[in-house]
Amino acid sequence: GPVSSVSSDGESSDGELSNAGSSDASSSTVGRDESREVDALIAIQDALYDRPGVLPTARALSHFGEHSLGWLAISGLGYAAARRRGDATAQRRWVEAGVGAFGTHAASVIIKRIVRRPRPHDPRIRIGVSTPSKLSFPSSHATSTTAASILIGRAAGLPPYLLPALLVPPMLTSRLVLGVHYPSDVAAGFTTFLAGADIEVVGMRANDILTAT
Repeated sequence: GPVSSVSSDGESSDGELSNAGSSDASSSTVGRDESREVDALIAIQDALYDRPGVLPTARALSHFGEHSLGWLAISGLGYAAARRRGDATAQRRWVEAGVGAFGTHAASVIIKRIVRRPRPHDPRIRIGVSTPSKLSFPSSHATSTTAASILIGRAAGLPPYLLPALLVPPMLTSRLVLGVHYPSDVAAGFTTFLAGADIEVVGMRANDILTAT
């Protein structure tokens, strides 16, 4: 039968060629995917970046959502108002909102350090704001905003998904306008932590029912 040559380290030359081909194909696929995301990001910036008010608004949202500090401030104000009313249930829900926003932010930071995807760096992409790290996936602003909007809405007694519908799209779009995330970064942040916040809300509602009975 056919004989494969073997190198001095015991590795088959056929195996080396096969592995090299597989690695090249994988790299090529990743390169094409990133190229498509770069093109999408450039298209978004071309459409929105120079429109009046867009860049200042995007930067304001970026500062508001940094380390989930804006959401923590809103949760603190909600807690203070509930405490003045003597509403213990509302106090707990506002605490949960703050903890949920910060907790999802922290979780996204851990994922970033595992994935270690660099932020967009194509020279055609305009970077509109500074960032505390060079890591991109997932978007921490997307994760904390998704969780905070669901949990704050619940604490405030608003209809489910009203705040997410109002708050999440502008925050996600702002990360793309500013050129600090790929589209898949914000999509992953939204979908992953939307599911997580849903599970948390279901758990808290079950706890409310058990507490009331």
